[in-house]
Order: sequence, then structure tokens, then C-alpha cells
Amino acid sequence: MSSIIFSIYLFIIIGYIAKRSFKEQIDDKTITLLNVYFLQVFLTFWGLLLRPIDITLFYAPFVYLIIILIALMFSALFAKKFFHEKKEHSIAVVAALIGNTANLGIPLNIAIFGEASIPYTTIVNLMNIFVVYTIGVYFYSRGTFSVAESLKNVLKLPILWAALMAIGLSLYGYRPNKAIMNMLMMGAYASITMQLILFGIYLYGTKVREINRTLISWVISFKFLLLPTLAFVVLSFLELDSMIKGIIFIELLTPLAIANVNLSSLYDCEPKIVTALVFITSLLFLGVIFVGVKLLHFL
Repeated sequence: MSSIIFSIYLFIIIGYIAKRSFKEQIDDKTITLLNVYFLQVFLTFWGLLLRPIDITLFYAPFVYLIIILIALMFSALFAKKFFHEKKEHSIAVVAALIGNTANLGIPLNIAIFGEASIPYTTIVNLMNIFVVYTIGVYFYSRGTFSVAESLKNVLKLPILWAALMAIGLSLYGYRPNKAIMNMLMMGAYASITMQLILFGIYLYGTKVREINRTLISWVISFKFLLLPTLAFVVLSFLELDSMIKGIIFIELLTPLAIANVNLSSLYDCEPKIVTALVFITSLLFLGVIFVGVKLLHFL
């Protein structure tokens, strides 16, 4: 497991070194736009067309979404009591709900449960994509834009439409040939790598000590205490295969996704603060994951 985590963090280090070396020659916003509007479309198509979608697989993402929505209601209800600045409030409401279900969650579940986990992690990650590009876009956009403009921003992003199209094609029975899958795979891996590098780029110049300590405490507590507790309680009452329960739990436990950085940058919602929060939760996760794995025996 440690080798998987190191391989992921290596590209983050590369991004940090690149920004430190070339500074303003590297345009953060350009890379974000290229990734969000183009490369992540390839990632979506590749992930959803990699293997046929089985309707029975939707139990896992449905449970995942229910837990996220319950947590969102709690977050939206209580965050306004502690955060009055508009952008901080947006970050407090949504950041902890957008976990790294792809770059970290998928390889971790393979390491824990084997390749049998891949269909479930793929479809749970799809649900997370919808969470990111609906709820995530709305709240990060609300840090700067009005409600109407935020709703328009949700509909503008191509990845949402790409996901719907890919699901439709898969359910229709479309199977791309090897050449097309290779093309999609190239774009998908480019997107994953660029996300990690972009994270490293934003880490440069980020000063954790300048962030509101209440915001740091809120996000960490929500991510690693409230959300896992809620997930554990809900999953304990469900009659599901233990592996499926474990996959859902691990995916909800993953640290803040780099997608938070993409969206906060895209909508000018304090990307430096969000980057620091992603970094902090990613470091803490190195210890939290071992506790999480032990809790799987009780599900």
C-alpha cells in the first residue's frame, strides 16, 4: 500500500518543484482549464466504457450518494453558524464531501479487496463525479457568483454531459474498438497525472498558518470523524456484501480530492486555501487509512 501512495505523491512533488523552478512561467489557470474542459472528458469516457455497466452495480453508488446528501444537509445547516465570509462558507460546506475516489480510492481498494473491487470503485467514482460537477460546482461557484450563475456553471461543464453520454452508450451496448480505447486511455492517464501535478503547483506558495484555524478544524473533523461515523452507522444497518460496504467506507474516507483545487481555481474561491486543506488531509490520511482498514472488520 505504501508503494501505491508514494507513486501518487511523486507527481505532486514534481508539480511543486516545477512551480518553484519556473514560477510565473507556469500558468495555473491554463492548466486547470485544459484539464477540466478537455482531458477529464477522456477520463470519464474511458472509465465508463472500460467494461459494461451492470445495473446491479448501482446499489453501491446509491448508498454512497445517500450518505453524501445526509452529510451535506448537516454541513449546510451548521457551517453558516461558524463561517460568515462567503468563500469560506462555500469551502466549509462542500470541500470534505469531495473525496479522492479515483486517484487514491481505486488503487487503495484494489490493494485491499483485489481486482473484484474495480467494477464497484468505477461506478462509485462515477457518482462522485456527479457530486463534484453538480454540488461541488454549485457551492464553489457560489463563493463568487449568484445562485442563477452558479446553476449555469453546473450545466456549462462538459464532463457532466460526457458522463451521461458514456452511460447511455454503455447501456445501449456500444463497445469501442481497441484503437478508440487506447486513445481514451491516453487522455485519461494524462488527466490523472495533470491533476496530481496541478496539486503540486498550487502547493507552492501555500501557507497553512494563514488559513482560518476554525476552517481547518472544521474540514478535518468533518472528513475524518463525522463522515466516517455517519458512513459506519448507515452501512451497519444495510444488508450488503462486506466487500461492497468496505469499498463505500474507504471511498468516503479518502482525503479531499484535487478536484476541489480545480473548481476553487476555476471559480476564484480561494484555491490556495483549498490546496492547503487538500494537502493537510492527504498527510493525515497516511495514518487514518490504517485505522479505517481495521474498522472494516466490524461492518
